[in-house]
Amino acid sequence: MDLKEIEKKLHELVPSECRMTKAEAEGLDIVIYLKDINAFYSNDQLIRKIAGTIRKRILVKSDPSALMPTEEALKIIKETIPVEAGVADVRFNPEFSEVNIEALKPGLVIGKGGMTLKTIIQKTKWAPVVLRTPTMPSSTIKGVRSTMLKEAVSRKKFLTQLGKKICSTPETKSDWVKVTALGGFYEVGRSCALVQTPNSNVLIDCGINPETFEPTKAYPYLNAMNLELDQIDAVVLTHAHMDHCGFIPYLYAYGYDGPVYCTTPTRDLAMLLQMDFISIANKNSQYTPPYGIKDIQKELSHMVTVDYGEVIDITPEIKLTFYNAGHILGSSMVHLHIGEGLHNLVFSGDIKYGFTKLFDQANTAFPRVETLFLDSTYGGRNDVQPNRYDADKRLVETAIEVCQRGGKVLIPTFAVGRSQEIMLVFEEYAQKNKDFNFPVYLDGMILEASAIHTAYPEYLRHNVQRRILSNDSPFESKIFEPVKRTARR
Repeated sequence: MDLKEIEKKLHELVPSECRMTKAEAEGLDIVIYLKDINAFYSNDQLIRKIAGTIRKRILVKSDPSALMPTEEALKIIKETIPVEAGVADVRFNPEFSEVNIEALKPGLVIGKGGMTLKTIIQKTKWAPVVLRTPTMPSSTIKGVRSTMLKEAVSRKKFLTQLGKKICSTPETKSDWVKVTALGGFYEVGRSCALVQTPNSNVLIDCGINPETFEPTKAYPYLNAMNLELDQIDAVVLTHAHMDHCGFIPYLYAYGYDGPVYCTTPTRDLAMLLQMDFISIANKNSQYTPPYGIKDIQKELSHMVTVDYGEVIDITPEIKLTFYNAGHILGSSMVHLHIGEGLHNLVFSGDIKYGFTKLFDQANTAFPRVETLFLDSTYGGRNDVQPNRYDADKRLVETAIEVCQRGGKVLIPTFAVGRSQEIMLVFEEYAQKNKDFNFPVYLDGMILEASAIHTAYPEYLRHNVQRRILSNDSPFESKIFEPVKRTARR
């Protein structure tokens, strides 16, 4: 159903007393703007009826002319939300008729059956967007959320253009699918693949090889696409490690202007790691980074976040679904349904089937798959991992033995993923052994990555999620001491 057909259907479905002013595609959503939103909400079944007919994600918002002045709206919002919710910030976004509400306990902002949100909408006419406040300070999350508000005008324009493109109808049906390996095949690093049909061009990841600065070995073979960058329809990002996301800002520096689809934690972690990459690269006089901060910021304003299990259209003929990959926070396997049953592809990205303290194992309950691209790191015949319990025990015992001899244990590891897993190993041991009295020093980057984990507990194992929600985050244990100043390193 193209946009004109959708608009026609909506005019038929939305009651005249709601006074619909416009309906437009904003990225993945069809947004209906009304002058009388209360009339719409008087019928509880109306939104379901519209969504069932249009078969798209529907958002209902007030026309900008109907919005309550922000000062009055803020007063009502504060009166409506219980103090126990721990509201940290309320910021209005007039371009989208939305109000962002950050709170430590989003559930109390939403209310039973969404009643608190409904009250806010009906009284103020603003559409609430509820965001979780991390239990630890995070400059990355603060920066990301501020940038999204600051870039609201340009982002609205981008999402409207994207929505129109997705809702368009191809002139002909695709009858073939082609995948081109651009990096990360038979090597570790610079992961990148191009999925093509006669009507669509989609990149899966676009990373760097962090072990070299030599361009022919560090970056994907984008010249092998035989495409201009502005011919790419979408980039799909599996997770935030630099060997998968590190080259995406380059695309924006040289002509790409389309979306990056990823989970919300992946978006935030990608910003953290890409900014760190630029910071380190700028200190190396022998290396010129392939992109700058402005390109990372442009990437951020073009990111479209998607939840696990949510089926979305990324081109008029390709549907995307993310599945938990169990690798790092927000990591995903990518399922692409192409055409009306033409072909189903899965790109695993980096996956983890075994036990971890942070995440549930990878979810592979795909409805249908014809072609699977599977990560093979540690997948060799003789790559047998040691028993996890024994490995954890040996790590802690070795560290304690060194400390008891007056030594210091250095554990160089990735700031995202492995660091948090090791933190939980030591924190669990300290919980069970009260005589553990050795401090565990954390680099500032690890602290920032851990803070991002506390903003998205729903992506973690249930026991870790429960502790964060109960104000007992394992990442904030007394055994951990941050090292932020260079002099202390």
